[in-house]
Amino acid sequence: MYVASDPRSRLNSSETEAPAPLQSAANCARFYEEESHTTSEALKTWYTRGQNFVVAYSEAKAGAVFARAVQPDEFMVLLPDPASRARLLWNGETSILEGHSVTFVPPGESRISMERDGTIVQFFTTASDDLVATCPPGYDNDPNVPALVPWPEPNGGWKPRCYSMDVPPEKGRFGRILTSTNFMVNYIYPRTGPRDRSAMSPHSHVDFQQCSLVLEGSYIHHMRWPWGNNADLWRDDEHAICDAPSVMVIPAQVVHTSEAVGLATNFMIDVFCPPRRDFLRQPGWVLNADDYPEPQDP
Repeated sequence: MYVASDPRSRLNSSETEAPAPLQSAANCARFYEEESHTTSEALKTWYTRGQNFVVAYSEAKAGAVFARAVQPDEFMVLLPDPASRARLLWNGETSILEGHSVTFVPPGESRISMERDGTIVQFFTTASDDLVATCPPGYDNDPNVPALVPWPEPNGGWKPRCYSMDVPPEKGRFGRILTSTNFMVNYIYPRTGPRDRSAMSPHSHVDFQQCSLVLEGSYIHHMRWPWGNNADLWRDDEHAICDAPSVMVIPAQVVHTSEAVGLATNFMIDVFCPPRRDFLRQPGWVLNADDYPEPQDP
């Protein structure tokens, strides 16, 4: 349910009319409350996961290195700090990743070296078994999310693709959306101060999760599990307060909306795995739509 001024009001409703008998719990990782899972002089990294993906959130100093020797599929790198910078080596070629950017790194061997201090957030699919094993235990499998089927190879073949997020707002366009073969990110514009509580956007997704990454400020993730016939499976509403940095994985079929409540800057990014076709089919919404073809229906 969206207010008329929200660009998403043009989307077809994704709320399920007949909820599945089982819905999973939300998976929340408040990194500011946890010890980092890997630590060195130059690096602290926290891990969490969803059904099809793994999130690696790192606070890195210049000189920190992230190497993938045998990466099975494309992965996504966020450098949200404008002053940060990294160097990517892939297939013998070097790319400079500037701060305030999103990069999609192809399969195969790669090496990312931080040239300046900053936050780096990497999203991998669960095809990376070693990273799945690094995640803390206790993840609640989502029975309503099918196995990931990657989208076709990008137009022009495999190569690192880096996109600056210095993209001005445009009337009628929702956020700053980018897609890849397995991820879609909405780099939502930061807001100052709390959200207008009379203009919330409760909605649900039938068969995919929403990953909400809070990078600044504070949010309340409001979530309501639909009732099925078996009352023993009903869940109470949740109103989870999450400061930065944190990740909330919202299950499929759960009605949700996120309310910015911090008094200063509030900045949250939404990630979906696989990409969303409904966003792709809105003219002008997906900034790199020409780079990644949509799968052809059978």
